[in-house]
Amino acid sequence: MPLSHEAIVRVKRFCLNRRELLDLAQPPHRLDPDPLRDGSVLGWDFAGELEQSPAVINPTAKATPVPGARVFGTVRRGAWAQWVAVPFTRLALTPDNVADVQASALPTPGLAALRALELGGFLVGKRVMVIGARGAVGRLTCQLANLSGADVRAVVRPGQTAPGSHRPLDGIPGAHHVTDSVRYLPDLTIDTVGGAVLGEAIESLEPEGLLVVVATPDRDEQVNFRIRRRHRSAGGRIQFLGDLDEVTAQDTIHTDLKRLIDLVAAFKLDVGVEVEESWRNAVDVVEAVLDRRIKGRAVLQAR
Repeated sequence: MPLSHEAIVRVKRFCLNRRELLDLAQPPHRLDPDPLRDGSVLGWDFAGELEQSPAVINPTAKATPVPGARVFGTVRRGAWAQWVAVPFTRLALTPDNVADVQASALPTPGLAALRALELGGFLVGKRVMVIGARGAVGRLTCQLANLSGADVRAVVRPGQTAPGSHRPLDGIPGAHHVTDSVRYLPDLTIDTVGGAVLGEAIESLEPEGLLVVVATPDRDEQVNFRIRRRHRSAGGRIQFLGDLDEVTAQDTIHTDLKRLIDLVAAFKLDVGVEVEESWRNAVDVVEAVLDRRIKGRAVLQAR
C-alpha cells in the first residue's frame, strides 16, 4: 500500500544508471546472481502513466496530474518494476512531444548536473570544465553550462578526440572545446570520474575556484595530489555531491524536473539515449553498460 503522499505509477520505461549498477555488480563487473535476496526492488529513474494520485497532495506541487497522465520521476529504489510508489514531489508531467524513453533517462543525471552547476553561481562568461563529458551527468552538464552562458571545456578519455583536433570523435553537445587533459584554469570544475583525474583536477584549482565532485566509480578509492601545487589555489574549494540522497535531498525536485524536461521538449537538451531494449534482455544490457560497450544511456521497457 502506498503512503498518503505517494502516487502509483505504471512504469513503461526505466533507465539504467551506472552508479546503481556498480553497487549491484560483483567484481569483475558481473551481476550478483541474487541481487534481490532481501526482497527489495532496485532502480531510480522511470517514466510511465499515473495510475493513482496520492491521498494527500503536497502544497509545493506545481501541477496535479490526473490518473492516466504521462509522468516521469525518480525514487530511491523500486523503479525496476511494473508499478512504483513515488512521492508526488518527485514526479513531473511528460510533455506530449517527449517520448517515455527520453524522460526516463533524465532524472538522476539531470538533477546531478543541475545541482553541480548551481553551486557555481552565475555562470555567464565563466570557464567551466566538465571531466567525464561523455558520461550521463557530464553530457547534460556541458549542455546546461552552455545554456547558462559559460565557456565549456569537455574532458574525455584519451583517444576520444579526433587526431590533431580539439573536437570529439562523435560530438559532445554544448562543449566549446574538447580535450583529454585537465591542465586548464577554470572557474568551475565538475568531475564525474574520480581517481587519478580527480587528483589532477585538485592541482588545477584556480584561486577562488570551485571543484564539484559528482561521483566516483569506487567509493573506497584513494585520491592523491601534490600539495605544493595545491598551495597556489588560495581560496579554492572542493564540494562533494556523490550520493543519490545528496542529489535528491532538496524540496525542489518536482520544479527542477519540470525545468529539465521543458528543455528537452524545446530541443535544447539531449539526454543521449543509445539503447532501448526489453527488460528480458536486462542482464546483457547491464553488462554492456558496465563494460562500457554502451556509451550513451540504456533504457529498458518494463513490459
